[in-house]
Amino acid sequence: MLAAVIAVVALLREVLLPFVAGMVLAYLLDPVANRIERLGMNRLVATLVIIVVVSTAIALLIALIVPVIISELAYFIESFPQYLRRLQSLTTDPTRPWLSKLVGEGLSEAERSLGELTTLASSWLGTFLRSIWSGGRALLSIFSLAVVTPIVAFYLVYDWNRMIAAIDNWVPPARRDTVRALAREVDDTISGFVRGQSALCLVLAVYYALALWLIGLKHGLAIGFAAGLISFIPYLGSLSGLVISTCVAIAQFWPDWTWILLVPAIFFVGQFMADYVLAPYLVGRRVHLSPVWVMFALFAFGYLFGFVGLLIAVPLAAAIGVLMRFALRQYYASPLYAAAAAPTMPLREMDASASTSDSGDKRTRASQQTTRMG
Repeated sequence: MLAAVIAVVALLREVLLPFVAGMVLAYLLDPVANRIERLGMNRLVATLVIIVVVSTAIALLIALIVPVIISELAYFIESFPQYLRRLQSLTTDPTRPWLSKLVGEGLSEAERSLGELTTLASSWLGTFLRSIWSGGRALLSIFSLAVVTPIVAFYLVYDWNRMIAAIDNWVPPARRDTVRALAREVDDTISGFVRGQSALCLVLAVYYALALWLIGLKHGLAIGFAAGLISFIPYLGSLSGLVISTCVAIAQFWPDWTWILLVPAIFFVGQFMADYVLAPYLVGRRVHLSPVWVMFALFAFGYLFGFVGLLIAVPLAAAIGVLMRFALRQYYASPLYAAAAAPTMPLREMDASASTSDSGDKRTRASQQTTRMG
């Protein structure tokens, strides 16, 4: 059964994207709909209002952010060859032979490959644009995400409680309490992780962007904001932002080491706050999702199922973790574990016990003979 589901998801991953996105959106918006419904509003009206407000907010956010990101990215691509030449000139300085051996050869090769990379990117872009007009797959994906996802989310939010009741009715009554407890644990894990990690990413994005902008780093806003958002994958955002911003800082501020060293300090402070201040408060100790397990799930499901895999990676990782902990609890409570954990007496103690028993038997037999003789 599981193999059949995985095969269907792998084959239909491009078609499933708007439906999976709609399910994720519905899962996130259902608590809001329940709260509004408890205030006295009709479920249909509450669902319609929520979907319209969220869709409008996402559209406005895209309209405001995308032009800024595109312009900043174009400026970064335009300035990238200058950064390479600047770094290469620094590494080829005869007064710093260690720096030349460390990164000089790599930067020289990167600059030589820049022309080939530009040609390859131009060729790929032309092929991609032609495929849009010929096959229409990209346009279909964009259309489905913009139109189909809100529709799917609307119907799922409206029927969410009925769907949960129907699924609950499928479970045998004898197992219903156990399944409900596991479902609540999975829901608590997923909701806690998504809410906490989203808030953590936003805080880090604002912190990195403002800190890099305040020290005057070029592209600091774009690099910091992107590093914070990518922090949804643990440690990937901070490491990527650290490497990119440090290279830009060397090319911009050299030889002033004070400003260059401020960039690693910013990311070290941000990661320290994320691990020891923000994560315990925002994510919480009850969310039993290891960063290594989350990273593996995101990379594995993303590799197997593309963007659909990224959407379902965290819920599946949470569900697998809950089921594994439940299986371990059942094993610890089983007679099999109790029998395996039963203490065994060491050999020396067994010999001592046996000798004590033999001497006791001898004393008993001697007393019995004495009694018969008397």
